Amino acid sequence: MSTDDVAAILSLTDDECWEFLEGVRFGRLAVAPAGRIDLFPINLVARDGRIVFRTAEGTKLLSLTVDAAVAVEVDEVTGGQARSVVVHGTARALETSEEIEAAEALPLRPWIPTLKQIFVEVIPTELTGRAFALGPEPERW
Repeated sequence: MSTDDVAAILSLTDDECWEFLEGVRFGRLAVAPAGRIDLFPINLVARDGRIVFRTAEGTKLLSLTVDAAVAVEVDEVTGGQARSVVVHGTARALETSEEIEAAEALPLRPWIPTLKQIFVEVIPTELTGRAFALGPEPERW
């Protein structure tokens, strides 16, 4: 990488990653049960060091029960900058009434007219983020 390449990419601190995560509502969930990688769009809320989303019975939930290791990726492109955060962690369906009541109080509603009554939380084990200055490719020489 040249010096110009390095200046175009900035690593985000954990605090900057969480600030960004807390402001977005859409991302992608990556799961890999039995070694096959699948991606699912999710609407989410990031609060208190965790990510929460809603789902229904189906492939996504089954994948989480087979292998709880997941990744969540969120990104944004605005003006001349892009940001991307990837969270690796462990997912589990919320089970106790206290957990579910707390999740129901979050600003998290399905975006499509389907029932999604199961709340899932992702507890991060690794968090990485980058900001990118957008622009044309520089001259080679």
